[in-house]
Amino acid sequence: MTALMVSNIVLWVLVLVLAVVVLALARQLGVLHERITPVGALMLARGPKVGELAPALVVNDLDGDAMTIGGSQGAAQGETKSLLLMFVSPTCPVCKVLLPVLKASRKSEQAWLDIVLASDGELAEQREFVRAQGLEAFRYVVSTPLGVTFQVSRLPYAVLIDGDGTLRARGIINSREHLESLFEAKRLGVASVQDYLEERARNQAA
Repeated sequence: MTALMVSNIVLWVLVLVLAVVVLALARQLGVLHERITPVGALMLARGPKVGELAPALVVNDLDGDAMTIGGSQGAAQGETKSLLLMFVSPTCPVCKVLLPVLKASRKSEQAWLDIVLASDGELAEQREFVRAQGLEAFRYVVSTPLGVTFQVSRLPYAVLIDGDGTLRARGIINSREHLESLFEAKRLGVASVQDYLEERARNQAA
């Protein structure tokens, strides 16, 4: 009986210690989140530069209709809406988690933004992905050269292009906060997390 009581006491002590460790880790994560505010996507160095005219490419959607991504054609036609080009894949778990966010953004941001989903691979697989995830309302393009042009190496990946064809932001999007901060980054004129941190460091040093 004594041994059982001792083992129970030791077990409760371990549980309490573990709870303290978990609380400490949670606090550290909160501090880290405050220090690294997600303003814009995490942008990779290679590929088209933010602030320049996005490369113009003609691509086809799943219905076989052609559309032009980037370039100055939109400005010439008087277009004012920005374009969010979101690279996804049927085999990307994070992409599927973000799909409800994209659906909500398509409605809430429709006054200034069009959202186009992009991928590559077998058309049959892409069509099944669209059907299974209820993405029929989105324009969905399948193009390997499109991903190569914007140097997409990880998914999900977003490219934000103004109505005049100017590349405003691009980078990896892993959460609702990243996507929403991409819109905020456009409003503030900040392209990426790196740019934000560098600007803040310069201001603190001044």
